[in-house]
Amino acid sequence: MTPPPSDPASAGQELGWTPIAEEAVRAASVLHPKEGALPRPNRRRVLTVANQKGGVGKTTSTVNLAAALAVHGLKTLVIDLDPQGNASTALDIDHRSGTPSIYEVLIGEVSLAEAAAQSEQSPNLYCVPATIDLAGAEIELVSMASREMRLKEALSSEILDEIGVDYVFIDCPPSLGLLTVNAMVAAQEVLIPIQCEYYALEGLGQLLSNIELVQAHLNRELSVSTILLTMYDGRTKLADQVTNEVRNHFGDTVLKTVIPRSVKVSEAPGYGQTVLAYDPGSRGAMSYVDAAKEIAQRGVEMKERSGTA
Repeated sequence: MTPPPSDPASAGQELGWTPIAEEAVRAASVLHPKEGALPRPNRRRVLTVANQKGGVGKTTSTVNLAAALAVHGLKTLVIDLDPQGNASTALDIDHRSGTPSIYEVLIGEVSLAEAAAQSEQSPNLYCVPATIDLAGAEIELVSMASREMRLKEALSSEILDEIGVDYVFIDCPPSLGLLTVNAMVAAQEVLIPIQCEYYALEGLGQLLSNIELVQAHLNRELSVSTILLTMYDGRTKLADQVTNEVRNHFGDTVLKTVIPRSVKVSEAPGYGQTVLAYDPGSRGAMSYVDAAKEIAQRGVEMKERSGTA
């Protein structure tokens, strides 16, 4: 007797399962992974998710990658540095005006520990929310001492060691202002989401130039470690052309996993959820889990390289 295939979709075809049953199997594999926890990095990884173009899946990728790592046993902190507060919404974190937020952290009124809140979507997932007060923060920061270092100083808090945070994702606003500079100074890595659409690479040169300036003058450890292709539509030739162009230009920096254009991914924030919580059996959820696994594996490879250095 031939054993059933390991792939849930193939198994569904052989056993005559319905599409709903197949999706239930995929959902179970996302929420209760057989392989258990992903490997921890040798040191806390701080990734700034940046792209000054709006609508590229920056916030969506931030929250879903963080949720996927958290589901697989890694303690993850999302810092919402966008005044729109979309990451806070997706993680169902209160971000009404007056709530302790990243704004108060940056101006020194509260500590990171006081502003961080645990998401109900996973005990391993935390978020420092953004309120509308953050909209005026860039103007206030201009006159402050060490204005580019405010977030880095906050992240040096002992609370991250006490919690045992493995990953920090900083969701930047769609601009190259002082908030984004703070994010780059505080991080070791930059993750750039690029949509598989026309004009995908427009403006990317300016972002890379700014990263080089930060590297030269403020943070020598910073590097573009990860590029994630989003909004992939396999029905179009354009998506393949953009994918090939990005891979040819950036090589192994680009994750093998591509995030498909998905209605479920778009709907999830409206319910105050990541796509992993909203529809864990969807293609979008599975793709973000695969991307998170790649990121975690790169953390292991970084550990091995540092061990042999």
